[in-house]
Amino acid sequence: RANGGYAPSYGGDALTKRVEARFSEIFEREVAVFFVATGGAANSLALSQLCPPWGMILCHEESHIQMDECGAPEFFTGGAKLLPIKGFAGKLTPAAVKAALAGFPDRPPHGMPARVLSLTQATECGTVYSVGEVSALAAVAHEAGLKVHMDGARILNAVVGSGVPANDMTKHVDTVWLDLSKGLGCPIGGVL
Repeated sequence: RANGGYAPSYGGDALTKRVEARFSEIFEREVAVFFVATGGAANSLALSQLCPPWGMILCHEESHIQMDECGAPEFFTGGAKLLPIKGFAGKLTPAAVKAALAGFPDRPPHGMPARVLSLTQATECGTVYSVGEVSALAAVAHEAGLKVHMDGARILNAVVGSGVPANDMTKHVDTVWLDLSKGLGCPIGGVL
């Protein structure tokens, strides 16, 4: 049915508007939805909008964008640096993020300023950030002028496993992507 008849492209179609309305209900705020073919595309496109080529993206050393995106985030951001940070079981802590920020002070034109904190939910280790952990990390990031991106490849697993609604889990982040293949059984794709 989605392919029947005429429909404007690039998000102007009725199906995209219905999906945006439904996601706005789920996340309890107005959202813009962009369909993408892969998670690598979703993460890379989101990060390219949040971080300039001369910026830095803080992430866990075992995060998906660090270990499994094959350089796509760096490519699509035009050269932004990923700064891997250590943390137990795939999770970052506010103290580790603060230490990383202190270790790379903003020093133009020779240093890359931190611009984004990227969190993976659930992590590559299968652990889940609690709402309190996300809130504390987002507070540190926002206080430092960073945007917060959530790689939600397995966010539906985190929602089901923790019993925490998606809107609570994401209310402190600026962007999130939802994997439609892992979470909902679609053959490929996701929404950003």
